[in-house]
Amino acid sequence: MRSLCRHAEHRRASHLICCPHRIITSTCSKMHALFLMVLCAGLWPVGSSSIEYSIEALMDNVLALKVRHGVATKASVPLSCGEAYENQRVLWKKNGEWINPPLEGNQVQVEVKEMDGGNYTCHLGPDGDYLNHTVILVQLESGHKIGQDILTEQSDIGHIHCSAYNYSSFHCTWKRSKLRESASVLLVRAERQSSYSEISCELDADGSGIHCQDASCPHKEEQHRIRLIVYIYIGYYLEVYTRLFYLRDIVRPDALPNLRGNKKEFSWSHPDSWEKPCTYFALQFQVKVVKKGLSCDSTEHIMLEETPETKYELNIKTKKYTFCVRAQDKHTQGPFSPWSFCT
Repeated sequence: MRSLCRHAEHRRASHLICCPHRIITSTCSKMHALFLMVLCAGLWPVGSSSIEYSIEALMDNVLALKVRHGVATKASVPLSCGEAYENQRVLWKKNGEWINPPLEGNQVQVEVKEMDGGNYTCHLGPDGDYLNHTVILVQLESGHKIGQDILTEQSDIGHIHCSAYNYSSFHCTWKRSKLRESASVLLVRAERQSSYSEISCELDADGSGIHCQDASCPHKEEQHRIRLIVYIYIGYYLEVYTRLFYLRDIVRPDALPNLRGNKKEFSWSHPDSWEKPCTYFALQFQVKVVKKGLSCDSTEHIMLEETPETKYELNIKTKKYTFCVRAQDKHTQGPFSPWSFCT
């Protein structure tokens, strides 16, 4: 079997701006798109005798409060305005409003009840000069949810669908449910399991998918699956979706270009998106002939054969027919490309 590789790393920085009243994503790049990267994440399990919860730092100024249930829960979350303000009089706001009774101090504890997260900003004294902020998003642990999922689930693929035209890049998409269409992507993480080599990704303009470039060399064995994690939020409620896959299981060659024929002899080319050299990343081709007017997907066919060549000579008596051809990876025998055809 042909092998793939998994060693190189490539990273792009993420841009997430947290304002006093909301979270917005920056598109300040040459392509006006969001570049995402894993930032330092820490996990602190805390809790009481009755309710357990944990706090994870997803990225700078953003905490995920993970709770088991969304009802009748209470969590104490530590916040810090920053070392630079240790000897200053620091007061706190939540979602732009002063906390009552006043919350004062550089290091404080805030109580989060049920799903009531928020944007906590610290200010210099009663005049309210802004110093820093921390956004707390509430996430229910696996197996628990409130109402409808943010992303819709399809029975055959789950919440996230991933596909690839080659072994260097892939594209994953998702669809928001009707009641959660305003939800926004906070962060996307893509990495190889066990090897933890990060994969560079770029969010689609509409926030409903992501293009990723795997900088690993594609010529050695693919030993570890790719883990894709999508963090998406609405208000201050956070949901996390994960997809695990090997590239070899989702690679589907693009449609075959340059299909030409003169009744009996036909030829075509490898897709431009396919890996080079084509002799190493070999394709095998399925040739099918159906009656004129029938789809290439029809189960009624005149002939069906396979060939390793990019040409084929027909030997049939039928004068009116449709010639169809598609490709698949010869070694992994993964999904076929779409049909190319001529009549």
